[in-house]
Formats: sequence, C-alpha cells, structure tokens
Amino acid sequence: QLQLVESGGGLVQPGGSLRLSCSASGGTLDNFAIAWFRQAPGKEREGLSCIVNSGDNPNYIDSVKGRFTISRDNAKNTVYLQMNSLKPEDSAVYYCAAASFCSTWYGTYNHWGQGTQVTVSS
Repeated sequence: QLQLVESGGGLVQPGGSLRLSCSASGGTLDNFAIAWFRQAPGKEREGLSCIVNSGDNPNYIDSVKGRFTISRDNAKNTVYLQMNSLKPEDSAVYYCAAASFCSTWYGTYNHWGQGTQVTVSS
C-alpha cells in the first residue's frame, strides 16, 4: 500500500520561501501522477499543482503560477513543491496525493499524505 509523507512545512515571513517534500513508501511514485493540495480553515481543499510520472508539463492554478514549482525525483521516490514569494493567504495545511492521472478534483486521488502546516505571517 502506497503511503505518502509530507515534510518541510513551517512558519515563514511574507515573501519567504519553503520547499515541501512528499516521500513515498510501500510503492514507487513513478507509477503515479502526484498533486499538491492545500486546505485552509473553513475552506475547501484546493488543488495547486500536478505532475505526471514523466515530469513533463506540470500544471498550476493561477494563484500560485510563477511562485510555486513542482518537481519530482523518481530515483528518490520524492516529489517537491518549491514555494517562493509566499503570502499570508498561502497559509494552510498542504497535502500531496497520488493518482493515475492529474486532476483538479480531489476525489480522483486515492492516496494521501497526512499534511504539513504552512503558516505565512510576520
């Protein structure tokens, strides 16, 4: 059973950067498309970015385009989310998820990590 674990969250000042990691055990990530979602209190879970198993042509929602970069290292069984120019509205719990294809709908994904908190505040 594929298990995902996120890491790299924390407290950062506005304008700062964080790199989140999504590591896998019990399976290999190169069989999956991997997405990053986030959920802030009182808000719906929001898909941010997705990368297919080849790593080609990742997609992003408009609010993070140009600030966030998704990448993967299949040899390390890890997917990353580099987050730059962070804003207070980026504060949320961030999740990685795996599926056979990229989708903006969270229901597509049948493997999820436990989440990592990102707080952007001065």
